[in-house]
Amino acid sequence: MTRVFIDGSAGTTGLRIHERLSRRKDIELIGLTEENRKNTGARKEAICSADIAFLCLPDAASIEAVQLAEGSSTVIIDTSTAHRTAEGWTYGFAEIDDFRERIRSSKRIANPGCHASGFVSLVEPLVRNGILKKEAALSCFSLTGYSGGGKKMIAEYEAEDRDPLLGAPRQYGITQLHKHLKEMKAVTGISQAPAFCPVVADFYSGMEVTVPVFASDINGTIEDIKEVYRQCYSGRIVHFEEKADIGGFISAAALSGRDDMIVTVAGNEDRILLISLFDNLGKGASGSAIQCMNIVMGADEAEGLTI
Repeated sequence: MTRVFIDGSAGTTGLRIHERLSRRKDIELIGLTEENRKNTGARKEAICSADIAFLCLPDAASIEAVQLAEGSSTVIIDTSTAHRTAEGWTYGFAEIDDFRERIRSSKRIANPGCHASGFVSLVEPLVRNGILKKEAALSCFSLTGYSGGGKKMIAEYEAEDRDPLLGAPRQYGITQLHKHLKEMKAVTGISQAPAFCPVVADFYSGMEVTVPVFASDINGTIEDIKEVYRQCYSGRIVHFEEKADIGGFISAAALSGRDDMIVTVAGNEDRILLISLFDNLGKGASGSAIQCMNIVMGADEAEGLTI
């Protein structure tokens, strides 16, 4: 029986992890009373007594929680931004390069950001295989459901007297300083961060990340790109699909409620669209974190996931 503690179980990601794990017979969840939820001593005891601890906290609180875990053998899976490019931490996207083996033996695992998961899934294999030039000036747009903004944004979108402007998609991160850009650049190995355009829209969950590239950016053809994806993504959690549209449309909510990811390619030989579809709360957050936990445990990677 693996003992698991979720630090920050009241947040959106923490709640979904708790929901998934509460149904499992191979997991013993360590809980804290409401009055002890923010008590440093109680949190330290819970973290250090766990085999695996999920940190579903703001960055500063996650850094503090890691300090509380010092001296213990607890495996930390941090869902915050704090450690995604930090030395000594393993990036928790198992399907790229040798990351699965790194995760398996790591005590410090940084769960990828939601937007970053889509970008990394599309760009990293192409850079590693010499198809996409590291120096390519890339752009990326990402459509997400409002649950990605946490409890505050969910409340805003679901309020009876909400702002009418919430009925239309809203672009954000317009300063080009989005917190996911650092990992998007570091993990893929590109020489400059992409021009990134995230858009939140009036649906609860789901994500569609698109990276457009020109023929001049790649060494090869659109078929070469597809073949790289076929080789990289043949598993149950991340899988390549030749065609993901329905009547020429691709919905960002296509995988809402699920923990898997579809990678696909559209366009033509001159202008190519690299597209990743998943749930911002699934493979973009809690699903990825649980997958990492399963790898550490030696369990089926999809155990407890909806795919």
